[in-house]
Amino acid sequence: MAKLGPLLLAFVALIFASPAEAHMGTGLPGGFVSGFLHPLTGWDHLLAMVSVGLWGAFLGRPLIVALPVIFPTVMAFGAFLGMAGVPFPPVEVGIGLSVLLLGAVIAAAWRAPVWAACTIVAIFALFHGYAHGKELPSAADPIGYSVGFVLSTGMLHVAGIGIGLLNDRPGGVPITRGLGGLIAMAGVYFLFTALFK
Repeated sequence: MAKLGPLLLAFVALIFASPAEAHMGTGLPGGFVSGFLHPLTGWDHLLAMVSVGLWGAFLGRPLIVALPVIFPTVMAFGAFLGMAGVPFPPVEVGIGLSVLLLGAVIAAAWRAPVWAACTIVAIFALFHGYAHGKELPSAADPIGYSVGFVLSTGMLHVAGIGIGLLNDRPGGVPITRGLGGLIAMAGVYFLFTALFK
């Protein structure tokens, strides 16, 4: 438990920090590098992506592979909806809920059926994709940006899977469930910010 001290401190700092506001729709400066770095600059997206991999690792096959494939695929469709200006529910609320609920299912160690896990991840992928799709047309190099963004998202999924491998070690499950709880608390913050800003 003492090893969780620095991690807990980092999450507490996250909760009291100002929002990253990664989805402002104010325009994107560049191509591949900007797209690759963008998921790493918004805590909401970063935590959701890591959670998808972590939950997939907890659930095992076939979801350890399926969830990280479903998310970017459906996210691309969500981005198309955003670029097309299709009406959508409040995006920041959906993103806050994604962090909250993905963290909660990890903390609760919920062994969801395959169909339920895939549906949950796909719905949240739509919100994340839509947010970035609204920004994409203003990028200097939309294709390069998209490639960098999807690659970075995939790497965050793999990082979550790597963390999830702790489940196979003695005492690993309480650690990953604790991380899920911290992620859920961050999701409460994101949701509160989205609802009351």
